[in-house]
Amino acid sequence: MKVSDAVAPASRAGFTDGVLPAACPTRVVLDHVTSKWGVLVLIALGEQSLRWGELRRVVQGISEKMLAQTLRVLEADGFVIRVAQPTIPPRVDYSLTDRGHELAAHLQPLLEWIAGHADQIVSDAAGRA
Repeated sequence: MKVSDAVAPASRAGFTDGVLPAACPTRVVLDHVTSKWGVLVLIALGEQSLRWGELRRVVQGISEKMLAQTLRVLEADGFVIRVAQPTIPPRVDYSLTDRGHELAAHLQPLLEWIAGHADQIVSDAAGRA
């Protein structure tokens, strides 16, 4: 059975004749959006706009380098907006664009499902190791 046979017709975005082509632009967006840090930053900003330090506290474990890289990619993709305030010291706020809010709304149910099943999945995987 092809992957497309198991997917409802309305969910076949990205498929070409039952194949997920390597050159499809969805691969680039999926890579940006579904990275571990990308998802967590999008979810964190879905609640409210945050400053750099606030984001680092909310998304625990992210390095400065990965936060900067993730924010740059999400901003370039049109999901995050960066607003620099002309104050001393400088203040930079990050928030989601309309596209970013729409995406975060789709990611939230996935994250809720993962949170509800993570303990069992990790336990099962450890039992098989």
